[in-house]
Amino acid sequence: MESRIGRMCIERGLKMTGQRRVIARVLSEAQDHPDVEELYRRAATLDSRISVATVYRTVRLLEEKGILERRDFGGGRARYEATEEGDHYHLIDVETGKVIEFEDEEHAELIRRIARDLGFDLVSHRLELFARKRPAETKEAPPATPTARTGSRSKR
Repeated sequence: MESRIGRMCIERGLKMTGQRRVIARVLSEAQDHPDVEELYRRAATLDSRISVATVYRTVRLLEEKGILERRDFGGGRARYEATEEGDHYHLIDVETGKVIEFEDEEHAELIRRIARDLGFDLVSHRLELFARKRPAETKEAPPATPTARTGSRSKR
């Protein structure tokens, strides 16, 4: 059975070699936003013949075809995630590098309204918050928060 990203490749007319299938599978199963070196480590455990150059070429091709999106969350290395429908945003913990995905319909509507008020139709937008975890508070519970997704990489 073809992985989610493997199906996207086929839909866009890419030839699916065995190594591309492995890389697509690793990307589809990723619960995080891996960089190329991490993709290589994971793919090499499944197929020891895969080279880091093959992973770089494949990632570049998938990005060109609109299958992957490059993200810069700091730390000097591009990280990747599948291009998907739906608005979601990223909060990056500057201490650990952990990326938390979240949704916030109020923010999405505000962005659409700003574009509309300025005479534009919104094509896309991106929000990346860089933050440091606050020390635990013992007082009241925090106010309602946007919907956070820290684990699942399911379709949005």
